Amino acid sequence: MEFLDKMGDAVNVVLGGAERLITGMFGSSNERRVKAIGYTRNKQGQAIILPGSILDRINQLEPQLELLSDGELRETASRLRRRLADGQTLDDLVPDAFAAVREAGKRYLKMRHYDVQMVGGYILHQGMIAEMVTGEGKTLVASLPAFLNAVVGSVHVITVNDYLAQRDMEWMGPLHMGLGLTIGAIQSNTGHDEKQIAYGCDITYGTNNEFGFDYLRDNMKSFKYEQVQGRLNYAIIDEIDNILIDEARTPLIISGRAHDDVSKYPVA
Repeated sequence: MEFLDKMGDAVNVVLGGAERLITGMFGSSNERRVKAIGYTRNKQGQAIILPGSILDRINQLEPQLELLSDGELRETASRLRRRLADGQTLDDLVPDAFAAVREAGKRYLKMRHYDVQMVGGYILHQGMIAEMVTGEGKTLVASLPAFLNAVVGSVHVITVNDYLAQRDMEWMGPLHMGLGLTIGAIQSNTGHDEKQIAYGCDITYGTNNEFGFDYLRDNMKSFKYEQVQGRLNYAIIDEIDNILIDEARTPLIISGRAHDDVSKYPVA
């Protein structure tokens, strides 16, 4: 057993060394994804934007968008939807959409998206997880893929409590409305009619429990006009480890009172 343990340790050392060698030569998978967007660093740790990359194209659009009036900027969503109707894909719209969100952030929030935040937004758009610590601007980063995907369908921004849902909706509202979108929020005490209005917006903020229970309630409705949620398209989840792992261990259950008439059971 001692011999086998030593052999195992030796193999782990060799494999670990090989992994470090490969990573040193080609970079980690995360580094390659970030570099594909156009962001990298030199040996001195200085940020470099690769010419012709997605990030470079976003930055080149900034001076042009600064010249637009508020009315022209508000037409951004409509312009992008026309391009989709003409056959372009959502990925084709990334530079224009992200650059427009940056400009709207500068005008209405007095906040400019940094290049690294653009990278985070693109990662989220691709359906991947972006790990960010408190203070790095998660809410601002989420505005990028939220706007882009709202051009093609509804977007649900999922937070952990009602306070954050309402706060983020009010905070990011001027940005999204300045680009021609509608926004809403659902709360635990929101009525049926108000929920239909909120879900009818381009972007809807709410908690995981509310989105989940509304989905269950919709599937219990007899007619479509009674439902509150529309077609599911795209969602951004804050605190994804907590929502999809920790809280997911507790199922969402809707229960009701059983019928008192049991006369049909013997027949069945």
